Amino acid sequence: MSTEEHVALAGELLSLVERRIIDPLEILFGSDDPDGADGAHRVNDVVAPVRERARIEAEVWAAQLLGRDERLAGRTAARLIASLFPADGPFDPPDEWWSTAFGRVVAQRIGHPGRTAVSFAVAGAMLGITRQGVHDLVKRAKLARHPDGGVTTASVQARLNQPKGFHVARRDGH
Repeated sequence: MSTEEHVALAGELLSLVERRIIDPLEILFGSDDPDGADGAHRVNDVVAPVRERARIEAEVWAAQLLGRDERLAGRTAARLIASLFPADGPFDPPDEWWSTAFGRVVAQRIGHPGRTAVSFAVAGAMLGITRQGVHDLVKRAKLARHPDGGVTTASVQARLNQPKGFHVARRDGH
């Protein structure tokens, strides 16, 4: 784990927690006074400790996600996804999510949550390459085709976890 990866991941996690949890709390606990004169100070006092705790926890989560303990990283990723991206259906982020610091670490540590196979486009997003690049890797048996279509999540995850000398995921196609 590099310091740069840790800092980027912790910052992104804090931003997600603030946007998805803390900011809505500020709105929910907000004043009924339209001018904000009566309740603004009270709201900040209530949410400030949560905001500070989130800063600390974001550092811890980043360390857990990037650390050596695979099980802890997987549990942390699952907790964060469940808390930050709640939905009635399975977790299905847009392709561009996989290029975020959190998306990259999720792809490496647990693959695609809840899916044994992904489309060539999603595999490409997870790997940081084009769909054509995924086709080429499947043809060369570097990624495993799933019997029901697409690519196995396990093979994408395995490719991401190869030592850097074996391959480098690139944005230019392969």
